[in-house]
Amino acid sequence: MVRRVAVVGAGCSGLACIKICVDEGLEPVCFESSDDIGGMWNFRETPEPDRTSIYRSLVVNTSKEMMCFSDFPMPSDYPNFMHNSQLLQYFRLYAEHFDLLRYINFQTTVRSVLQRPDFSLSGQWEVVTINKNGQEERHIFDAILVCSGHYTHPTLPLSDFQGHETFSGRCLHSWEYKDANAFTGKRVVVVGTGNSGGDIAVEISRSAEKTFLSTRQGAWVLGRMSTNGVPLDIAVIKRINNVLFQLLPKTLVNWAAERALNNKYDHILYGLKPKHRLMERNLMINDDLPGRILQGAIVMKNNLEGFKDSRVVFEDGTVEKNIDAVVFCTGYIAKFPFLPSTLSEGPYEEVTLYKRAFPPSLQPPTLAVMGLFQVKGPLMPTVEMQARWAVKVFLGQSRLPTKEKMLDVIESERRRNMQSYPCPRQAVLQVDYIPYLDFMAGEVGVRPKLLRLFLRDPVLWAKVFFGPCTPYQYRLSGPGNWSGARQAIFTQWERVSQPFRTREIPDNTSKFGLCSPLMLTFTGTVIIVVLFSKGKIVTTLEVATEMLNKSTVFLRELWFSLPQNPDM
Repeated sequence: MVRRVAVVGAGCSGLACIKICVDEGLEPVCFESSDDIGGMWNFRETPEPDRTSIYRSLVVNTSKEMMCFSDFPMPSDYPNFMHNSQLLQYFRLYAEHFDLLRYINFQTTVRSVLQRPDFSLSGQWEVVTINKNGQEERHIFDAILVCSGHYTHPTLPLSDFQGHETFSGRCLHSWEYKDANAFTGKRVVVVGTGNSGGDIAVEISRSAEKTFLSTRQGAWVLGRMSTNGVPLDIAVIKRINNVLFQLLPKTLVNWAAERALNNKYDHILYGLKPKHRLMERNLMINDDLPGRILQGAIVMKNNLEGFKDSRVVFEDGTVEKNIDAVVFCTGYIAKFPFLPSTLSEGPYEEVTLYKRAFPPSLQPPTLAVMGLFQVKGPLMPTVEMQARWAVKVFLGQSRLPTKEKMLDVIESERRRNMQSYPCPRQAVLQVDYIPYLDFMAGEVGVRPKLLRLFLRDPVLWAKVFFGPCTPYQYRLSGPGNWSGARQAIFTQWERVSQPFRTREIPDNTSKFGLCSPLMLTFTGTVIIVVLFSKGKIVTTLEVATEMLNKSTVFLRELWFSLPQNPDM
């Protein structure tokens, strides 16, 4: 029977795992190699080998209501998109509130995680650690949660570029970058148009003589702000939108989204337009890049081809002279050197995982890897749900498919994702935010039951279905439910608006008319009934009309309960 669980790492994933283990009556023991919590969000002045590293100015790309833990909302006065230091403070509040620090062994490095000789029967592991005094210790655990992250081993592909040996400037990876001080008055090339590449190029461009941003394929660039200035993810990540994305042709969705984005800044004109459609791959989140291009501070360039002394050559044949530094924002390789090599079963020796959590070869399944995925949505609620699912599997309350079935699912998802991500390593990492959360929530028994909500609590249903898919939805019912979840959903817009309330302004606007909730109710009624009608359209409309008539009872309550900035 599973009792003792080793948690490797005390970042956001590790903290969530410790808390969930305690909730389920287990005994977590966390090993953290550094002297503090926070993982990658704990800024260090100097990068340390085998640890994550961030730059001083890093700001989160997902808003506080979307990225918080599901039973611990962020403080109302926190900005919607916070600096890394404020996110670290949130982790401290979380750890203090749930008394998590007492489970963490700081300055203790996990050297190896090995299966015990009787693993097929016991599922137990032997964990070898080294403490701050250099002493080696051996521990026996019933299960393992790997939360060490995958941004520890940077990919610096210098060997791919001819002439790099004689380049007179400096080459570095974004893992080493801390701030732009060293680049003042310099001519700098930044390679890569992921989020880090955009951030670093913008920051360097404010003090450098000239900054060039080199891209292999281009990127769709979105700011953090949506219509009326609300956070983009709150406006987009909704269940109603997820339904529409599944029903509407992808070509139409891409065309509409690209048209709206190009109305802000034409991606062809700005040299940003990629080869792929907007919804097919990950986006760059950056508020300032188009403006810096407009000002001439950043110049977009094609893919880097090679070096010639102090010159940098690009694939289109153009050359930039007197380059002082090249910053490679070229990603990381996921490595877990302490895990058994037998778990690296993939064709590229990557850790193969069913639903991005469980190695399919392990029987019994007493090890899970947290956070090894890429998602168009917030990380923390996804990792938290992974942990809730993993613990249920450890306890035997959720069953995994057979090894053959899991391998079939992995291969099927990889082939599907390779339509958008030709690189197999990238393809296996991709998950869709709401469907992935809902799948795991279904395994745990906490997936929101929309039809039941509609019938029993229609006001809450409207906020869950039409509003942002905030993490609190997964605490409304089932194992681990939180009594404050409903109230957290009803007050989420208050916390969004609170940090803006720094100046009193007369508000002469009125709430929208009754037709809006009426239309929402009718639309929701039709959608839900259609989903359960199996195509009987005439009957569907009749039933929808009948349900709409019954719904008028709660319209007034719905209308008056909506905030000034409704989440629908």
